[in-house]
Amino acid sequence: MNKLILVLRIILGAILVIFGSNKFIGFIPPFEFVNSDAGVFFGALAGSYVLKTVGIIEVIVGLLLLVNKAIPFALVVLAPISINIILFHVTLDPINIGPGAFVFFVNALLIIKHWNTYKPLF
Repeated sequence: MNKLILVLRIILGAILVIFGSNKFIGFIPPFEFVNSDAGVFFGALAGSYVLKTVGIIEVIVGLLLLVNKAIPFALVVLAPISINIILFHVTLDPINIGPGAFVFFVNALLIIKHWNTYKPLF
């Protein structure tokens, strides 16, 4: 189980670094959303500070996950982002929910794995 957790943490960290840095560099080609409302919403986010801020947070969290530092903190910081990723896809872009669902479920699994760290908060 620990090897699976290690592999999932590294994959999640790599995904976050790649997609977070893409928000600045733009090396992944843009794609058209099937739902035009999703495109309008995403375009509005891209035109403001929001997507850049999310990108910075994703890169930082991804790097923390990759170097195995402050994992419980990184997972808590990622939680609202992963929830919003899944909500965006559930409501506006369900066809492309796969990668977002992966991020959400791996984040949730890793939080459960580190649950003893969070117990004093409750």
